Amino acid sequence: MSFLGFHRPDGQVGIRNHIGIISTVICANDVSLKIAQQIEGSVAFLHDQGCCQTPIDLNQVTKTLVNLGRNPNLAGVLLVSLGCESVLIEEIREKIALSGKPVKTLGIQKIGGMLPAIAEGCRIAQEMVIEASVIRRETFDDSHLSIGVKCGASDTTSGLISNPAAGAAFDLICDHGGTCVFGETTEFLGAEHILMRRAASPQVAEKIQKIVTRMEKRAEMMGVDMRGGQPTTGNIKGGLTTIEEKSLGAIVKGGTRPIRDVYEYGDQITEKGLFVMDSPGREPEFLTGIAATGVQLIIFSTGIGAPQGFPFVPVLKISGNPQTQRCLAGHIDKVIELPEKGTDSLAKAGQDLFEEIKAIASGKKTKAEVLGYGQFSNIFTVGPVI
Repeated sequence: MSFLGFHRPDGQVGIRNHIGIISTVICANDVSLKIAQQIEGSVAFLHDQGCCQTPIDLNQVTKTLVNLGRNPNLAGVLLVSLGCESVLIEEIREKIALSGKPVKTLGIQKIGGMLPAIAEGCRIAQEMVIEASVIRRETFDDSHLSIGVKCGASDTTSGLISNPAAGAAFDLICDHGGTCVFGETTEFLGAEHILMRRAASPQVAEKIQKIVTRMEKRAEMMGVDMRGGQPTTGNIKGGLTTIEEKSLGAIVKGGTRPIRDVYEYGDQITEKGLFVMDSPGREPEFLTGIAATGVQLIIFSTGIGAPQGFPFVPVLKISGNPQTQRCLAGHIDKVIELPEKGTDSLAKAGQDLFEEIKAIASGKKTKAEVLGYGQFSNIFTVGPVI
């Protein structure tokens, strides 16, 4: 089995061939967005960070922007800065450039403001798109697939139907030598002991326990005990009663294979197998974090319907809720049918999803891509804005 992708200088394989217009700071978002809107073949990554933050968050923002720029779906990157932000644009440029892809920079203050910056940015992006357009798809085996998974706007069908199907597809990708990444640490609570049993080593099990404890303590600092309750209105509406119940349905999207390691938010993953990324559950921050790991595609399992996509990583929306399939048909890419009795029904659902993944990897568009839904993202931070 194989798919058609784009070879990158660092050995990675992309399934899209975009030029990324990446803001280094919130103040550059407007210019980045205007450039991407003018130049076909470019996409903007926008966020709310980059300045007036403590060192721990500035380091996290820098690392995340670097690894987003290294994502294999980007053929080149234009970094757009205001000019006085706390993250250092040259540091980001140099580290992305180590991947071998072209990286350009643009400073709004230096060039004279918004209008000159847009004009120059469009000129640069146009040239980069033209250069990237000569790169052709090649055939790669399934070991070059790198896939992430998320669940959001979950209901009872998520844990019973669509999440298990995603997990079955994950097992197939791992068995073919690919890379799979899942996270949403808040949705491990109450089920962390099950994940720890799947750890490839005692050290990995300790890491799982560590990130769950750390996430819980963040909530406790705000006077909130997450256990025994259900924090989101949408999940309550979907019939989920506690975070523990939600976690039991959420962790199955990670399949059944051994968890090889646990990575921090914003880290790049270059190994093969199944991995955990420490992360919150909210879409804008989670999708950014998992894109930074280097995944080419994200499976998004939803119950009552979450429409978010991501600028340069296709988001494949799946659902097992018939009402959601009818009401949000313009957002759901693949319907996961209620399994019939029999031991192979889940395996078939996983195989069908695996085939859809390879079709998208070879160029098929997701509905979120066609709609352009996913223009606004964010980066997860832990400290205050100062």
